[in-house]
Amino acid sequence: MKRAVITQPTFLPWLGWFDLMDQSDYFIVLDDVGFSKQSWVQRNRIRTSRGLEYLTVPTRTTGRLGQHINQTIIETQPARLSRKITRSVRQNYVKAQFFDQYFESFYDAFLTAAASGNLIDLNCGLISWIIEALGLEQQLIFSSNIPAIGQRGHYVANLCKAVGVNRYLSPAGAKDYLIKDYDAFETHNISIEMHVYEHPVYRQCFDPFMPYASVLDLLMNEGSDAMDILRSGRCQNETLF
Repeated sequence: MKRAVITQPTFLPWLGWFDLMDQSDYFIVLDDVGFSKQSWVQRNRIRTSRGLEYLTVPTRTTGRLGQHINQTIIETQPARLSRKITRSVRQNYVKAQFFDQYFESFYDAFLTAAASGNLIDLNCGLISWIIEALGLEQQLIFSSNIPAIGQRGHYVANLCKAVGVNRYLSPAGAKDYLIKDYDAFETHNISIEMHVYEHPVYRQCFDPFMPYASVLDLLMNEGSDAMDILRSGRCQNETLF
């Protein structure tokens, strides 16, 4: 039984996002839905001496109401944005055990991914870098390239049908609309599981440990052990239908 995960392209995602990916046969990036300002698509957090702080990608929204994620333009000039974000990463992780192993390639990946000025290219370019750093093998499939229609749960069900899967693993937080649109999944004989994840504890540059930072925090502090630690948070998923 093949399983699909369908989720928006988060900026420098947290650990659970990659645990979803690790459990998928088809990982679909939901890029043709509306962009929400100040969502995880635009920002994420790193551990600093002051706690968890946001790294944010400024985006162009004036006069662009209703734009999709794959239509969203980065407001800041790409080279300037790259310098700003990577400077923050350097300042907060320069003493991390695996900083030297990852920072240079992260910097290059960021500069390359930001070059087009499109948020989707930045996010997915960085996700691809993280996939390689973690040793994952999944390929990103874009919903905009799949012949499927519908809204919310109906769209998700039709995407699953289009790629030929009969199990859908959902990110936490989508239960209400999935229950509401249950009939769409039942029609296509697709079962639904809700992702359950217990955040693992690992080394950080500052005490006390704070969960829910970007997976970049895990990589900088734990190196090649990152994927084993990430998987240690996996729990039994909840079967919804």
